[in-house]
Amino acid sequence: MSAQSQLFSRYVTDLPAGELSWIGVRPKRRAPMKSLQHTRAFATLGLEGDHRVEKTPGSARQVTLISEEFIQQISHFLGDRIVRPQQLRRNLVVKNINLNALRYQTFKIGDALFEATALCHPCSRMEQELGEGSFAAMLGHGGLCCKVLQSGIIRLGDAIELCPAKAPST
Repeated sequence: MSAQSQLFSRYVTDLPAGELSWIGVRPKRRAPMKSLQHTRAFATLGLEGDHRVEKTPGSARQVTLISEEFIQQISHFLGDRIVRPQQLRRNLVVKNINLNALRYQTFKIGDALFEATALCHPCSRMEQELGEGSFAAMLGHGGLCCKVLQSGIIRLGDAIELCPAKAPST
């Protein structure tokens, strides 16, 4: 466990559970997002039905995650335009949890175990999808990239629960 991960773990142990509110996959690169009620997360690969499952195992960007609260911020910065989850091309939308506090943490959604690896920065396609100013509106609100550590089924309404940090190896 890195020093940064240990520091985060020490301060976020009492993070209240959030909730999974949207699931989306893209069958092919640049294909429209497909909304799902449930799916299977595959360890080291990603989500069933998503094109990333066929990429190199072990990627730090197997699943992407954003919060409803971040989507509301993005909408606000775009003059209160309606922003739908599928437009942001993230796989999972959660609510009622401080998403940035999950960074570097291990957490459970349904039967699956995830590790948040990095910030998910916006790309230039956001301007095409949401219009001018979208890239800037998403800065700091793009969500997180995650790895799937343990396979399992995830469903809408599942809790997002932080897992206790393991003690560092000596």
